[in-house]
Amino acid sequence: MKRTGSLPHPIKSIAELHRLLEIVKPKHPLVSVIDFSKTTCFSDEKLRSVSYDFYCIALKKNFAGKMRYGQNYYDFDEGVMTFFSPNQVITTDINPDSKLEGWWLVLHPDFIRGYPLEKRLSSYNFFSYAVNEALYVSESEENIIDIIMQGIHKEYNASIDNFSQDIIVSQIELLLNYCNRFYHRQFITRKTASNELLIKLEAILANSFNSEKLQQAGLPTVQDIADQLHLSPNYLSDMLRTLTGQSTQQHIYNRLIEKAKEMLVSTNLSVGEIAFQFGFEYPQSFHKLFKRKTNLSPLEYRQSFN
Repeated sequence: MKRTGSLPHPIKSIAELHRLLEIVKPKHPLVSVIDFSKTTCFSDEKLRSVSYDFYCIALKKNFAGKMRYGQNYYDFDEGVMTFFSPNQVITTDINPDSKLEGWWLVLHPDFIRGYPLEKRLSSYNFFSYAVNEALYVSESEENIIDIIMQGIHKEYNASIDNFSQDIIVSQIELLLNYCNRFYHRQFITRKTASNELLIKLEAILANSFNSEKLQQAGLPTVQDIADQLHLSPNYLSDMLRTLTGQSTQQHIYNRLIEKAKEMLVSTNLSVGEIAFQFGFEYPQSFHKLFKRKTNLSPLEYRQSFN
């Protein structure tokens, strides 16, 4: 199969994925656990840029290649986990001679339809992280993931009965909960990088809340901040919650309140004019936010300095 255009190849079903990887047909149309060591590496022409109609959770070992998300390439080593939600576009350059190891769990949303996991899945923000925000697991963590994946693989290959789907769904939820824990650990253990990120964040916020820039561009958004830090919004907020207990939006609001206090004390601008400079269409919204954060209305705060 040769693709001449730059558009990604849409993989519509798990059965199609199995065909492309040259492995046996899936035993279930909506879920599969693929052993990377049993797959054949595809060439650039065959499957270089793809999008999936299902969730992908992969534990990769001995991955001698690069993956691209957007316009950036990222190197991967052993013990790396990636999480892709449906319709994400992933470009992969792999050495055809490399021998992959690890597991690839593919899950169609319909498989968990009606289960509590269907609603909980949106709380696992790592499905919307960028490729460069992959989970780097330690040897002990990798062993835990390995055991769970093997358990899912064993159940997947067992004779199907009335309990099969319930067991597989519960195992997937256990896997995701462990991944959530491991990501939390990663935020903490990468303290040097995290502290640098906090310094950069504060510099960006300080620059954004310059009076002239506020009037021109309005209040910075979470997406604005994430773009400047070259991170996905969810990854940034999750990292900040782990480090500071507050999301990116809360950091923005904290800076807004500090700037508002400064303007209330040092200028004669009305509350409405200050609210307008922050991009609030209605002064009442600014009033509510200020009071929620300080337990004082803007006017009460100003009067406390008179």
